[in-house]
Amino acid sequence: MLGQEFFARSVHEVAPDLIGATLLVDGVGGPIVEVEAYESAVDPAAHGFRGRTPRNSSMFGPPGHAYVYRSYGIHWCLNVVCEEEGSAAAVLVRALEPVHGIEKMRERRGLVEPRLLCSGPGRLCQALAVTREHDGIPLDEPPFELRGTESRTEVVVGPRIGISVAADLPWRYAASGSRYLSRPLRAP
Repeated sequence: MLGQEFFARSVHEVAPDLIGATLLVDGVGGPIVEVEAYESAVDPAAHGFRGRTPRNSSMFGPPGHAYVYRSYGIHWCLNVVCEEEGSAAAVLVRALEPVHGIEKMRERRGLVEPRLLCSGPGRLCQALAVTREHDGIPLDEPPFELRGTESRTEVVVGPRIGISVAADLPWRYAASGSRYLSRPLRAP
C-alpha cells in the first residue's frame, strides 16, 4: 500500500511514480496509465492557484488524501494530494486499465468496450463509483487501495489536455503504448 510518505514529495515525482500503480475503490479498478500534475504555487490551471475555497479545500489537506471535484458540473474527477499540507499540489488520475471488477464497471458505465471504461477522469470516476463522498478520504484506507507497481512501467511525458491555461506544460504522464489513455499523447 502506498502511504502518506509516498505522497509527501513533489507532485512531479509522485505523478510519474503513479503510472503502473494499482488503484482500487471497493475492489474495483486496475493499474493507473495516465495522470496530470497540478502545482498551485506556479500553475494557473491548478484549482488552488487563487487560494482556498470550500470546493478545493481538500487539495490543501495532508498528502495521500483524495481531492474529488465536479468538472463542468457533470463529471467527478479524482486527484491525489501531494507535497506538504497547505501546498495545494495534486495529481489528477486521468485513466486506468480496467482489470478488477470489470462487470461492475460495465454496469456503472453502460458499456461493454473495456478500453472506454476508465479512459478519462469522468469515465474513471463513474466506473469506480467515485463521488464527492470520497473527497478528503485517505488513500491508504477503505474504500481506497493504492498499491505500488512491482515492475517499472515506461513513462512518456507530454502537455496536459482539457485546460485553457498553462496547457503547454509537460505535466501529463502516461504508460507508453497503453491503449487505455484518454487521448493519445503528443510531444511537448
